[in-house]
Amino acid sequence: MSLLQSFRNLSPRARVGVGLGLLAWGAIGLHVSDRAEERYGLTPTEDDKAALAKALPRITTVERENGRGGGGGSSSGGDHQNQR
Repeated sequence: MSLLQSFRNLSPRARVGVGLGLLAWGAIGLHVSDRAEERYGLTPTEDDKAALAKALPRITTVERENGRGGGGGSSSGGDHQNQR
């Protein structure tokens, strides 16, 4: 019998209890993880933070032209006006 079938065979009250237990386990893990990170010396250094910032993608916004001669737009003439 699979884990999902075993879970479905539980009574509704037991399923709620299992769900709440998993939520509590996750909340405790989130609460304790920062302190455990500091205790075991796993806090990120400034070099680690800089390397992460370098690896993350950057998004650059480009202003759209308001005229019709701009190119890159559709020539179908639909309702594709600037919406802001």
